[in-house]
Amino acid sequence: MILLTDDLRERLLANGLERGADHVPVVKFFNPLGEGVWLATERNADGDTLFGLADLGYPELGSFSLEELASIVLPFGMRIERDILFTGDFPISVWAEAAREAGSIRAAERILYERLRLDVTARDAHPELRGTGDERLRISGFAPRIAGRSRRPSE
Repeated sequence: MILLTDDLRERLLANGLERGADHVPVVKFFNPLGEGVWLATERNADGDTLFGLADLGYPELGSFSLEELASIVLPFGMRIERDILFTGDFPISVWAEAAREAGSIRAAERILYERLRLDVTARDAHPELRGTGDERLRISGFAPRIAGRSRRPSE
C-alpha cells in the first residue's frame, strides 16, 4: 500500500507551512498486528518528517519519519498501513487530549465518534439543540488546550 498519495502529501505540506495552527489530522497510519497508531497533521519540506500524534503505548505529540514507517516489516510480511476510511474530524489538540485521557488513540477514536454519533442523534430528535460555532469541539467533550489555557470556540 502507498502510505501517502499525492493529494495527502500536498495537504500535509500545506499544513506544515501554517505552523502553530490546530490542524485536523490528514492521515492515520496503524500497525495491523498490534500497537502503533500515528495521526499526521503536517509534513516538513524535506518530504520525510511528519508531525502529529503518535501512540506506541502512550500517545504523544511529536515528529516521526515517513521513511521509517514505510521501512517497518511486521510478521507475515505485513507493513504499516494507512487507514483509507479515516476522516480526522477533530483538531489534533482534541485527539491528543482524548487519547491521553483514554490511554490510546484507538480508545479515543471510539469515544470521540460515539459522542459525535450520540450528539447527532440528539440534534436530529431535538432541532432546538442545534447551535452555532464549532460543534465538533463541543461534541467531543474535550477542550483543546495550549499552554494550560482553554481554547473553546465560545471563549
